[in-house]
Amino acid sequence: MLAREVGSLEFDPPVGYVYNPLVYARAPHEMYIARYADGPRRVVFLGMNPGPWGMGQTGVPFGEVTAVREWLGISAPVKLPVLMHQRVPVSGFACTRSEVSGSRLWGYFRERFGSPQRMAKEMFVSNYCPLLFLNGSGANLTPDRISRADQPRLFALCDRYLSIVIETLRPEWLVGVGLFAERRIREVLKASGFTGARVMSITHPSPANPRANRDWAGQVAAALEKGGVFPTP
Repeated sequence: MLAREVGSLEFDPPVGYVYNPLVYARAPHEMYIARYADGPRRVVFLGMNPGPWGMGQTGVPFGEVTAVREWLGISAPVKLPVLMHQRVPVSGFACTRSEVSGSRLWGYFRERFGSPQRMAKEMFVSNYCPLLFLNGSGANLTPDRISRADQPRLFALCDRYLSIVIETLRPEWLVGVGLFAERRIREVLKASGFTGARVMSITHPSPANPRANRDWAGQVAAALEKGGVFPTP
C-alpha cells in the first residue's frame, strides 16, 4: 500500500528522478521484512530514505550489496525503475559500488552481534521514506531537500507508515540515524500518543558527515551504551 501511495505522488524541482525500490526491488525487500521483522523488537533504527548504491539497489535499508548478500543472506532479482538517470543505474545485486553508510551501519551490527539471527532478536532497521530522489544531474536528494510544497503530502504517508512500524514492533527504543529521522520519530509519537518508547539519535554514517569519518563505529557504540540502548558487552 505504501509503495503504491508514494508512487502516485509527483514532485517539483529540484527532484528530477524518483526511484521506488519497494516496487522494482520488491522481492529482496519482502525477504528482508519476512526474515527480520517477524515480531516485536526491542530497538528500531530509522534512516531517512534509500541511497543510490544501497537500498536503491537491494531494496534493504542501508542495503550495501555485500552486507545484504553475505551477512543478511538476502539476494533476489531486482527489476528497473520506471525512469532511470544514466549516472545512477540500477543493477541490483550485480552492483559493484559500495554504499559507505550501509557498510558502516551493518558492519557495526555485525561486529556487535556476530550473526544476523542474534541481531534480529534485538532490533530492526527501517527507513522513514521509501523513495530515492535525484536532481536533474543525478545527485542524491534527501527528503528534507525536496520542495517544501511537496513535503507535507510525502511526510503524511511516511508518518503513517512509521506509526504502523511502531505499533507492530512495539520497540522500547527508537533510534534515529541522524537528526532528521529523530525529528520524524518524535512527531509521529506525539501525534499517535504512543508512550512506550524512548528516543535518541546517532550521527549519520554518511561520508558527507564530517563526524562520521572519525571512528564512526566507536562514536556510535559509545553513544548507544551511554544512552542505555545497548549495555556494554
